[in-house]
Amino acid sequence: MAVAVAVAVSWLWDRTGPESGTVPGSPARTEVHALLAQVTVMEERRKVPGYQRGCGPGEGCVFGSAWTDDHPGAGGRDGCDTRNNVLARDLVSPIFRVGSNDCVVTSGLLDDPYTGVRVEFRRSEADAVHIDHIYPLAAAWDLGAAAWPTELRRQFANDITYNLVAVGGQANLDKRDHTPAEWLPPAPGYRCWFAGRYLTVAVRYSLPITAADHRALATAAESCP
Repeated sequence: MAVAVAVAVSWLWDRTGPESGTVPGSPARTEVHALLAQVTVMEERRKVPGYQRGCGPGEGCVFGSAWTDDHPGAGGRDGCDTRNNVLARDLVSPIFRVGSNDCVVTSGLLDDPYTGVRVEFRRSEADAVHIDHIYPLAAAWDLGAAAWPTELRRQFANDITYNLVAVGGQANLDKRDHTPAEWLPPAPGYRCWFAGRYLTVAVRYSLPITAADHRALATAAESCP
């Protein structure tokens, strides 16, 4: 059900490349505008009953077990859970637990893509760094994922290529399941990057955005080089 993105996405993980003003490693404005032209727009987000992320007794577990390695996407079934896959990719100089085959990340440094602040990660204080779904799971459920087959929802929840990124814990708590009309990265220099990422996920999974989200992302695109 996922569709190919029709624009180049080489900038997806480049947050340290050439800068334009205050926008580090961001896509070109034309790329974000192309995504804005492709994405489906609906008037508003309406709550769809049945969203339960938890997998405990009596819970819906609608996107599968959190950070499961059992999914068909990149990093799936490689022996490492999704959280560690993302930490290994996003942290600067990650240190791995001895004997874990470079899987379990014990420490490292994160340049938070939402605030621009460098955060120290230690496994003993794991709440300092969260793994965020750029397009939130609850929003995806309301805007179309409730009708997806289970395997596609599990793939979406563990999509390390497009939808997952390591961020500072407080920024993730502030973001919650908000969409761009309600929340954008507090560091203005990262909003272009975020807009490109959010729209890439929406287009790839044929998920709509609201009219208010479209306006917010169009405004963020104006900061792009």
